[in-house]
Amino acid sequence: MIKITIIGTGNVGQHLIKAFTKSTFVALFQVYSRSEIMPNNYIDSNKIVYDFADLKEADLYIIAVSDIAIAEVAAKLPFKNRLIVHTSGSVSLDALGKNNRNGVFYPLQTFSKNKAIDFKTIPICIEAEAESDYNLLEKVAQSISNTVYKIDSEQRKSLHVAAVFVCNFVNHLYQIGNEICDAHQVPFEILKPLIIETAQKIENLSPKAAQTGPASRNDTTTIAAHQAFLNDTNQKNIYKLLTESIQNNGKKL
Repeated sequence: MIKITIIGTGNVGQHLIKAFTKSTFVALFQVYSRSEIMPNNYIDSNKIVYDFADLKEADLYIIAVSDIAIAEVAAKLPFKNRLIVHTSGSVSLDALGKNNRNGVFYPLQTFSKNKAIDFKTIPICIEAEAESDYNLLEKVAQSISNTVYKIDSEQRKSLHVAAVFVCNFVNHLYQIGNEICDAHQVPFEILKPLIIETAQKIENLSPKAAQTGPASRNDTTTIAAHQAFLNDTNQKNIYKLLTESIQNNGKKL
């Protein structure tokens, strides 16, 4: 079996721990945590280490820490010429330094510690400097996910930017919608079927083909009424910007 060590116990780290614990193809060998209070109970306590010096030899080390900490953690690893990867969508391979063989193991999903998720549905984007290392990463990824992609650093950067648009920005718009509902004593739950249907439509339609609403119809009367209704300057500016972006896209329904 392939022996894996996970370095980091944040959102991504904990979900990887759960996924690898269920796998019959790989063995979760060790977990490094900077906190002496392990935030889950999915692994035997004797596999948890709190000092880099206690890391034993494994086939793969996955650094699952915040982007700004990747280089610092990689520099502290007390060994050379082993395969280490990070899980970031925006950090280059160079951040891992030159002491070891480098790669990327990027699960493209939004993770929350207390939200269960089926790892089989998560696309994993992998990259490695050496072909043999890539082959190992591919086997590891396929042991927990049904979709694995070979994505280089430039492609991964574009994916991460796109993910911010379709996930982080969209979720912020949910928040704004929630605030508008709260301000007028309307249950936000009424909008949830609309949110689900909107997301499901792009299973069969392109986002451009799925676009509806007053901006796509160039319904200037409704647009003006909405802008007059909004009192919050930030909400008004976002509405205007997105309306213009949709109109500039050239789709009229």
